[in-house]
This record gives sequence, C-alpha cells and structure tokens, in this order.
Amino acid sequence: MSSKYECGDFSQFQEELKRMRDLDDKIIYALNTSLPTESFKGQVDPGVKCRELHQQLQTGNSHRQDAIKNCIVLCADTVKQLKEKREESRDDIALNKQFKTEQRKLRLLQAELSVEDIIRERTQKAFRERCRLFVNLDSL
Repeated sequence: MSSKYECGDFSQFQEELKRMRDLDDKIIYALNTSLPTESFKGQVDPGVKCRELHQQLQTGNSHRQDAIKNCIVLCADTVKQLKEKREESRDDIALNKQFKTEQRKLRLLQAELSVEDIIRERTQKAFRERCRLFVNLDSL
C-alpha cells in the first residue's frame, strides 16, 4: 500500500485523499441512490444496500487512515534523520530549510488524522440516520 501513495509532495497526497474521500463527501447522495423510496421497496433490499455501503465506507476509511499513518511514519523518520544531520552541521542553511519543511509537512499530516475523524463522524451520523431502520447497527 505504501508505494501507491506519494508522501513526498503533501499537495499531491492531499489531492489523493480528496479523491479517496469522495464517497464520504457524497454520503447523502449515496444513501439516496442506494435506499429505495416507498414505491420501490419491493425491488431492492435496503438491508443489503446498507451493509454494502457500510463495507465501502469502512474500507475507504481504513485505506485513508493507513495511508496517512504510513506517511506520518515516513515523514517522522525523515525529520529524525534531518535533525541528526543538522546537529552535525548547524550552519547548513539548506539543511535547516529542509528540516523545517519536513516538520511542517509532519504537522499537516497529523492534522489530516483529525480531519479523518471529523469526516468519519459526519459520515457515520448520516449512515446511522438512514440505515438504522434496515440493519442492526450494533452488528456492523
């Protein structure tokens, strides 16, 4: 999985996260198109649709969490290495700049974990509101 996501360029990584969050961002639309209206209830099993949507949401969330955590580990390791190099050559302006850039990126990546929590809570709230009638949410 780590080779699939580019952690070096934070902007590019953020774009990939945005793409991966598409289902969460459109949860209301996904629920509206998955769950039948009264007139179509006999044609679609809402319980099955809710379980399928729940699985997609869980998989997407897990992939994003893994990608963010993987990039945090890689970035923290880079920061540690740069810090050690910086101790050896304090006057290296380029090294100091690179160190600060990596520190900033690490903070941004850590902030993405908080963003993930907010997105997950919002998505789960919408999911529970619409699917609670069709599936036992405790079993999911």
